[in-house]
Amino acid sequence: MSIIQNIRERGSWILICIVIALIAFILQDGVGRNNGNNDTTTLGVVNGASINKIDFEQKVQNTLQQYAAQGAQRGQVINELWDQEVNGILIKQEAEKIGLSVGSKEANDIIYGEESPFRQQFTDPTTGEFKVNDLKAQLAELKKSTKKEVVDQKEQLEKNVILPALEKRTLRKYQALLYRGIQAPKWLLEKQYAENNAISNIRYVNVPYTTIADTTIKVSNEDISAYLKENSVAFQVEEAQRNIGFVAFSAAPTTADSAIVRKNIEALKDGFLSATDVAAFLNKTTTSPAFKDTYQNKKNITAQDVDSVTNLPVGALYGPYVDGPNYVFAKMIGKKSLPDSASVRHILITTKNDQNQAGREDGVAKILIDSIKNAITGGATFDSLVVKYSEDGGSKANGGIYEMFPQANMVKPFNDFSFENPVGSRGVVKTEFGYHYIEVLKQTSPSPAYNIAYLTLPIVASKETTTTAQTTAAKFAADSKDQKSFNANALKLNKQAVPATNIKAYDFNIQGLGETREIVRWVFEKKVNDVSEPIEVGDAYIVANITSEDKPGLMSVETAKSKNIEVIIRDQKKAEKIKSKLKGATLEAIATASGATVLQADSLSYSSTNITGLGNEPKIVGASFNKALLNKVSAPIAGNSGVFVISVSNLGAIAAPGDLAAFKEQYQGRLSNTIVNSAPALKKKAKIEDNRAKLY
Repeated sequence: MSIIQNIRERGSWILICIVIALIAFILQDGVGRNNGNNDTTTLGVVNGASINKIDFEQKVQNTLQQYAAQGAQRGQVINELWDQEVNGILIKQEAEKIGLSVGSKEANDIIYGEESPFRQQFTDPTTGEFKVNDLKAQLAELKKSTKKEVVDQKEQLEKNVILPALEKRTLRKYQALLYRGIQAPKWLLEKQYAENNAISNIRYVNVPYTTIADTTIKVSNEDISAYLKENSVAFQVEEAQRNIGFVAFSAAPTTADSAIVRKNIEALKDGFLSATDVAAFLNKTTTSPAFKDTYQNKKNITAQDVDSVTNLPVGALYGPYVDGPNYVFAKMIGKKSLPDSASVRHILITTKNDQNQAGREDGVAKILIDSIKNAITGGATFDSLVVKYSEDGGSKANGGIYEMFPQANMVKPFNDFSFENPVGSRGVVKTEFGYHYIEVLKQTSPSPAYNIAYLTLPIVASKETTTTAQTTAAKFAADSKDQKSFNANALKLNKQAVPATNIKAYDFNIQGLGETREIVRWVFEKKVNDVSEPIEVGDAYIVANITSEDKPGLMSVETAKSKNIEVIIRDQKKAEKIKSKLKGATLEAIATASGATVLQADSLSYSSTNITGLGNEPKIVGASFNKALLNKVSAPIAGNSGVFVISVSNLGAIAAPGDLAAFKEQYQGRLSNTIVNSAPALKKKAKIEDNRAKLY
């Protein structure tokens, strides 16, 4: 979407309403969040503070629009915004408990200070000066407004503009309070500083776990259960979750389907080649994106075979070629030498259309834009008329300027004038938004530009392909009554159930499947062992089986298996067998008894858990700094890769890389990050009602 196409969404009425809302806030000496639920749909409640579904959904839509170009997914946005809402409420409640607030003086600072939401609109584009007095004058004038549209927007703007700014300020104050309350004692800093610079050398014997075959070690469900209980703190389930296995039946286009689509697009070749009205031809095919009828430099062309396409003579076709999920014919409509980017300034006078009923009648707007043109020709300054008349909220505060935008980024008439006229040109242009008086300010050096039309047919699966996949999936689901038959039937089809674990009721994504809210809902509507009907996900039909569930509390054995707990327990059992072989008073004797070799590791660092050639071995590194093991032989130590016996041959320190003051600052920063990010701790003791699973 072009900048011009966003004009109405960022129109001047928004600025007016925001200003009035801010004035109202100042007069009230602050505005508080409405924790009451004005609608029957309450998305959640956090310690008594409600999150309204309608308000929340508006934030979701705004975020999706804002990050559409980055491929934002609805489910991800919902869950991220939920976390933000909950965290914000919790921190706000904590701040209120200790008396932190934002008053009228700070609200005044929000408007007129460094973080003013009006800084861009009231900054001189030439000098960079923030015109505070101009802002104050406009505030005083707008305060008197009684326009219905202004009044109607006031409540929403207080909620969506003012309160977020205030809560941001409150959060900063809360974080600053926590930060300043953290002080690491001198003895702790000195100890940590010395330890970080400590090094050690060891000699060791290592017997890897791989010396014992996995098949010789049995791990029972009882073993797993005992391990979970022994390490219960690490295996707590905070929220109910379920695990599934699923089998996918592809309905993606086959080679035969692709051949049919290619045949169909080739049947359109002659018509596309001979068409004099390309736009009309493409509209008739109902398959292709709208023809833009504009020129682009090569670097802005996204065609798959861009070199072949741009080398076409005018009127010629290239293709059909595959571009993503489509077959494409490209037709060269024209070639020119044009700038790659341009800067212009303009004044917009809006006209009525289907989207803008508040605009002027066309004749009235034309008279006004011609008057503006004549005034500038007669010596009036462009800047003064932009401020007075322009209705483009996206450029008005910047003197009507759009800086160095690429070709094809604006609506066609605006774009054509900007690139096909030399610097200094001025003129009136009509677009779907109204009349523009444009002046071309800057252009890059001309380079080849191309006007290309694309005939596109999507490569889709045939009805036969889709029906076959759906029928096969349906039979599989009908024959699979529980987990045992589900897995057996999958093997008969040379398929294997793919596990997906830790699914929560409010999830939108499932690992291996992407965003599929329908399956998540089914998972929490049914019980363990149930098998689903085929569910269409992308170009496949999915049949799922609920394998296990975890209620809040200790993790289930089945879930633990999916987290490779069996490997840990198996290594523990191997360690006991290996330890029994590590006999002897010296490392050499132990090495002989176990069939290993005495090795050496130098310059181990207290601040790192890695050993060269072995990887992550925190227990071994930790033991290497035990003074009691200096020139002594340790008891066997079960590490990550095997069992070790070590002897510390040297303890020392490296030259300090920095001073104690710098280390203190770094250490303080780490502590601060831990404490300031306090929302997870607050969540654990909070009473939170979460209705996402019910309302989405």
